[in-house]
Amino acid sequence: MSFYLTALLQGLCFSGIALGIYISMKIFNIPDITTDGSYTLGGVVTAVLLTHHVSGYLILPAVIIAGWIAGGMTGLIHTKLKINPLLAGILVMTALYSVNLTVMGRSNLPLVSISSIFTSLTVLADPNQNTGLILLVFVIVITLLIGYLLKTDFGIAMRATGNSESMIRALGVNTERMKIIGLALANALTAVSGYLITQFQGFADMNMGIGIVIVGLGSVIVAETLINWLRITSVWISLILVLAGAIIFQLILALTLSIGVDANLLKLVTAVFVLLIVSLPRLNRVKD
Repeated sequence: MSFYLTALLQGLCFSGIALGIYISMKIFNIPDITTDGSYTLGGVVTAVLLTHHVSGYLILPAVIIAGWIAGGMTGLIHTKLKINPLLAGILVMTALYSVNLTVMGRSNLPLVSISSIFTSLTVLADPNQNTGLILLVFVIVITLLIGYLLKTDFGIAMRATGNSESMIRALGVNTERMKIIGLALANALTAVSGYLITQFQGFADMNMGIGIVIVGLGSVIVAETLINWLRITSVWISLILVLAGAIIFQLILALTLSIGVDANLLKLVTAVFVLLIVSLPRLNRVKD
């Protein structure tokens, strides 16, 4: 049972990544690999500031700014230097490895006996329930903000940039600026996930971001499958399904561990699961 509870809480922690991948992949059609580096960056900034006894709530703006800058750099390289977005993301992700190592000063930074947002604020007596409540509030606030943004004129222009860049450019919208802001926002959300998971697991590690883009991508693909099956057009419901996808994805991984699969094979299982989700709609079309 502890596997599933932990998976549920991790799913809530990874909601920022899921929303970030949703923005970069589904709104802008940009495969952004910066995610691996910005996720670790959020965790590193959080861990370092916590060890200097800065309040977890004051750390959050610093994490958002750090992720925003990382994503903005990818956007600038892609739009101003006309470099393929995939390569731009790889370049920034590679650079962030050195940045993260320099900031943290070591490969692993434990947070033993250091207060986090989950321990400094006690609403419920049970630690797991208290953590779940705090994470739920975070997720609700983030979802409301992103949902509101996507419904504004600016958000509609962002969505139009991904759907038909030439058309929206003809209407006078600066699509390059939209891409930069979109990637910055996506990586700020990803950094928030690093902020949450670092305090949840009690340490930051240089390798915590390796392959994390697959987690976000798997969450979005699960959500996209549900959106297509249910024929959802509402932005709000789509965001909720993205969050549900993050939780479902983690629960499936927990099920994999609970039935005895070696933890060393978890990344392999993750990749295979994402492959299956991606392949199923195409297999159905082939049969038809």
